[in-house]
Amino acid sequence: MDGVTDLPRAGAAEEGARPAAVVTGTLYGVGMGPGNPDYLTVRAVRVLERAHHLVHFCKAGRRGNARTIADAVVQDPAREWALAYPYTTELPPDDATYVSALARFYDEAAARMADELGAGRDVAILSEGDPFFYGSFMHLWRRLKDRFPVEVVPGVTGMSGCWTRAGTPITWGDDVLTVLPATLPAAVLARRLAETDAAVIMKLGRHLPKVRAALAEAGLLGRAVYVERGTMAGERIALLADKPDDQAPYFSMVLVPGEGRRP
Repeated sequence: MDGVTDLPRAGAAEEGARPAAVVTGTLYGVGMGPGNPDYLTVRAVRVLERAHHLVHFCKAGRRGNARTIADAVVQDPAREWALAYPYTTELPPDDATYVSALARFYDEAAARMADELGAGRDVAILSEGDPFFYGSFMHLWRRLKDRFPVEVVPGVTGMSGCWTRAGTPITWGDDVLTVLPATLPAAVLARRLAETDAAVIMKLGRHLPKVRAALAEAGLLGRAVYVERGTMAGERIALLADKPDDQAPYFSMVLVPGEGRRP
């Protein structure tokens, strides 16, 4: 299979010329967008079609959502490479067991990828949204970036997809936007919300009751919009104040649109 890069990887050495440099594969971080495959970029599609390995993160026994998005472009099990997390929500992220298990997981995955890259094979890591925005890709990028060529293919972020589908402009004029993980302590959430003009709150899950309380404390509950599975099948959009329960899946977030300067 040809590599994705546009230039030839090696040429015939002329007599008396210096030996050709060692050619390795390229590590790609591919932004898969917010969920609907129609939001994939042209560059992302090109990499998906030609990379030797398509790596996706997942929960044990399940298929990763990023890989599911790619089904619209390519269905080739021979190139799939699933990386199943040792833990997802079973332990808090600051638990010592969780931290050491994740570090070992990323170290082992990076070592396997280094073998493939060193053999001249391209590895594409599929990332929901954008690879450099809360992406697991970054942990492998940090371990491999100084040893191999890297290309990051930006993607439409989940929050961009959600505020677009909700028909909610997020910032006006000089509004300041704050992106908050719902995993923060309640007091920190409330303080950050009170200090900003517009906000996106991600990683809801079981933290939705805490988020709802923080928004109420900051006086923003009336403006908060709940988006579940934005751009995907099963999409749900509603004012958070109208949501009768505190159940929220992984692919959900709360938007607080700004009310800034408008001509």
